[in-house]
Amino acid sequence: MISYIDGKITLMTPTYVLLETSGIGYHVNISLNTYSQLEGKERVKLLTVLLIKEDSHTLYGFFTEEERSLFQHLISVNGVGAGIARLILSSVMPHDIRQAIIYDNERVFGQVKGIGPKTAKRIIIDLKDKLAKEPESEHVTMQGNSTNILRDESSAALQALGFQKAAIEKTLTSLLKEGKEYNLEQLVKAALRALSG
Repeated sequence: MISYIDGKITLMTPTYVLLETSGIGYHVNISLNTYSQLEGKERVKLLTVLLIKEDSHTLYGFFTEEERSLFQHLISVNGVGAGIARLILSSVMPHDIRQAIIYDNERVFGQVKGIGPKTAKRIIIDLKDKLAKEPESEHVTMQGNSTNILRDESSAALQALGFQKAAIEKTLTSLLKEGKEYNLEQLVKAALRALSG
């Protein structure tokens, strides 16, 4: 089991990073929450989860132990795969996910594509007791910087999370017309809310 990778970031997108260590480059899938905390860094230590299937070995990376722990809890729930777990962690802050589960707040999951009322209830029922017993980590938020290719990067991130390009472009156009200033994380999260609504 690979517990963490400490290396140099050679490529970073909102959905994955390439980390180089000892001459080996690792493709590590990340959430938007982790992405926002990696911006501006050249070297990083990412906590990891390696998922092994018949046809693939996939690494997921997390900036905090809280997020990694939540990911592992979420994928233990029947009907919640790694893709849905990463989408939840990209749409809602780890602290808010934890609070929603502990205090039976199904509405928090309503903003996530692919999570219906039944799945939200199952997540809460399966994880409430487990999370209530765990200590909560410090809640940290980081802001990213705007870039000139904000729209393209946002579109690529949303496509990687399973949304259709036509719907993404329509949503991004609508959001950017409002004249509000967004960084990449904010724009993708706003688009996630709109696309999942």
